[in-house]
Amino acid sequence: MSTRVLVVDDAVFMRHMIKKILTEMGLDICGEACDGEEACSLYDSLKPDMVTMDLVMPKKGGLDALKEIRAKDPDAKIIVISAIDQRQPLMDALKLGAADYVVKPFEKDRVEEAINRVIAG
Repeated sequence: MSTRVLVVDDAVFMRHMIKKILTEMGLDICGEACDGEEACSLYDSLKPDMVTMDLVMPKKGGLDALKEIRAKDPDAKIIVISAIDQRQPLMDALKLGAADYVVKPFEKDRVEEAINRVIAG
Protein backbone atom coordinates (compact mmCIF):
# COMPACT_ATOMS: atom_id res chain seq x y z
CA MET A 1 0.00 0.00 0.00
CA SER A 2 1.28 3.44 -0.91
CA THR A 3 2.19 6.03 1.73
CA ARG A 4 -0.58 8.66 1.97
CA VAL A 5 0.61 12.25 2.31
CA LEU A 6 -1.17 15.48 3.27
CA VAL A 7 0.59 18.50 1.69
CA VAL A 8 0.24 21.78 3.64
CA ASP A 9 1.43 25.11 2.24
CA ASP A 10 -0.30 28.44 1.65
CA ALA A 11 1.35 28.82 -1.79
CA VAL A 12 -0.38 26.86 -4.56
CA PHE A 13 2.79 26.63 -6.69
CA MET A 14 4.72 25.21 -3.70
CA ARG A 15 2.04 22.56 -3.05
CA HIS A 16 2.25 21.69 -6.75
CA MET A 17 6.07 21.34 -6.62
CA ILE A 18 5.94 19.16 -3.51
CA LYS A 19 3.11 17.02 -4.91
CA LYS A 20 5.09 16.47 -8.12
CA ILE A 21 8.11 15.16 -6.17
CA LEU A 22 5.93 12.93 -3.97
CA THR A 23 3.98 11.55 -6.94
CA GLU A 24 7.24 10.78 -8.78
CA MET A 25 8.31 8.87 -5.66
CA GLY A 26 5.16 6.76 -5.94
CA LEU A 27 3.42 8.30 -2.93
CA ASP A 28 -0.30 9.00 -2.73
CA ILE A 29 -1.38 12.62 -2.18
CA CYS A 30 -4.48 12.12 -0.04
CA GLY A 31 -5.13 15.85 0.46
CA GLU A 32 -3.78 19.38 0.57
CA ALA A 33 -4.35 22.33 2.86
CA CYS A 34 -3.58 26.04 2.54
CA ASP A 35 -3.27 26.81 6.27
CA GLY A 36 -2.76 25.14 9.62
CA GLU A 37 -6.45 25.21 10.52
CA GLU A 38 -7.39 23.26 7.39
CA ALA A 39 -4.41 20.93 7.95
CA CYS A 40 -5.63 19.95 11.43
CA SER A 41 -9.15 19.36 10.17
CA LEU A 42 -7.99 17.29 7.19
CA TYR A 43 -5.56 15.30 9.34
CA ASP A 44 -8.47 14.16 11.48
CA SER A 45 -10.60 13.10 8.51
CA LEU A 46 -7.92 11.74 6.16
CA LYS A 47 -5.57 10.07 8.66
CA PRO A 48 -2.51 10.44 6.37
CA ASP A 49 0.69 8.46 6.92
CA MET A 50 2.76 11.64 6.61
CA VAL A 51 2.38 15.43 6.40
CA THR A 52 4.57 18.06 4.74
CA MET A 53 4.04 21.32 6.64
CA ASP A 54 4.95 24.92 5.89
CA LEU A 55 5.53 27.07 9.00
CA VAL A 56 4.41 30.54 7.91
CA MET A 57 0.73 30.44 6.89
CA PRO A 58 -2.43 32.46 7.57
CA LYS A 59 -5.06 31.54 10.22
CA LYS A 60 -2.91 28.97 12.02
CA GLY A 61 0.83 28.65 11.48
CA GLY A 62 2.69 25.42 10.98
CA LEU A 63 4.12 25.25 14.52
CA ASP A 64 0.62 25.49 16.04
CA ALA A 65 -0.74 22.93 13.59
CA LEU A 66 2.20 20.63 14.30
CA LYS A 67 1.57 20.94 18.05
CA GLU A 68 -2.16 20.24 17.63
CA ILE A 69 -1.70 17.23 15.33
CA ARG A 70 1.02 15.70 17.54
CA ALA A 71 -1.14 16.22 20.65
CA LYS A 72 -3.89 14.11 19.04
CA ASP A 73 -1.53 11.66 17.35
CA PRO A 74 1.90 11.38 19.00
CA ASP A 75 3.02 9.09 16.15
CA ALA A 76 2.20 11.65 13.42
CA LYS A 77 5.04 11.93 10.89
CA ILE A 78 5.43 15.58 9.91
CA ILE A 79 8.17 17.02 7.71
CA VAL A 80 8.49 20.80 7.88
CA ILE A 81 9.20 22.42 4.50
CA SER A 82 9.63 26.14 5.08
CA ALA A 83 11.45 29.22 3.81
CA ILE A 84 12.33 30.28 7.35
CA ASP A 85 16.08 30.67 7.42
CA GLN A 86 16.44 31.26 11.16
CA ARG A 87 17.35 28.16 13.12
CA GLN A 88 15.03 28.75 16.09
CA PRO A 89 11.64 28.04 14.44
CA LEU A 90 13.11 24.91 12.84
CA MET A 91 14.54 23.78 16.18
CA ASP A 92 11.15 24.48 17.78
CA ALA A 93 9.50 22.31 15.13
CA LEU A 94 11.89 19.45 15.88
CA LYS A 95 11.28 19.83 19.64
CA LEU A 96 7.53 19.64 18.96
CA GLY A 97 8.04 16.35 17.13
CA ALA A 98 8.68 17.17 13.48
CA ALA A 99 10.41 14.19 11.88
CA ASP A 100 12.66 16.35 9.69
CA TYR A 101 12.80 19.73 7.98
CA VAL A 102 13.67 21.02 4.52
CA VAL A 103 14.52 24.68 3.88
CA LYS A 104 13.04 26.41 0.80
CA PRO A 105 14.13 26.90 -1.87
CA PHE A 106 14.83 23.19 -1.76
CA GLU A 107 16.59 20.67 -3.93
CA LYS A 108 14.43 17.75 -5.04
CA ASP A 109 17.06 15.34 -3.61
CA ARG A 110 16.75 16.89 -0.14
CA VAL A 111 12.96 16.44 -0.12
CA GLU A 112 13.32 12.82 -1.29
CA GLU A 113 15.96 12.17 1.38
CA ALA A 114 13.70 13.52 4.16
CA ILE A 115 10.68 11.53 2.90
CA ASN A 116 12.66 8.30 2.58
CA ARG A 117 14.14 8.71 6.07
CA VAL A 118 10.70 9.22 7.60
CA ILE A 119 9.16 6.30 5.68
CA ALA A 120 12.02 4.05 6.82
CA GLY A 121 11.23 5.07 10.39
